[in-house]
Amino acid sequence: MGVIIQKSAFDVGDQINAFSQNHTKMGAIATFTGIVRDNDNETLKAMEIEHYPGMAEKAISEIVQTAMKRWSLGDALVIHRHGTLEPGEVIMMVATAAIHRKDAFEAAEFLMDYLKSRAPFWKKEITKEAVTWVPSKQNDEDALDRW
Repeated sequence: MGVIIQKSAFDVGDQINAFSQNHTKMGAIATFTGIVRDNDNETLKAMEIEHYPGMAEKAISEIVQTAMKRWSLGDALVIHRHGTLEPGEVIMMVATAAIHRKDAFEAAEFLMDYLKSRAPFWKKEITKEAVTWVPSKQNDEDALDRW
């Protein structure tokens, strides 16, 4: 199990390959990569992501441990960046390893829903017009209800 919070960019392919090579007894590896997307008006210059070091790692580690037990995972990895990111940059990645694909997919979705709505990150959009904090969205909150 791994939780990495870092400022620097990472190579998704390298991370997936390294994760997969360590799990030859698993029948499924599910991954998700989140990318900073431009807003509807195509005015996003950057996204600033803040966190409290130590607190974020602890909170995410706890939810990863929950996923490990609930879906009998062989392993899980969460990488999340902080700092200033531009549209098109990778912001995060989740990888899960399980004997069966259903467990790998469901655990990955559970972790992504948690990261989107509960992980202690604060996001600020920097657009051509303004700088604004990103509010929580009801549909992200609703996604947690299924778990």
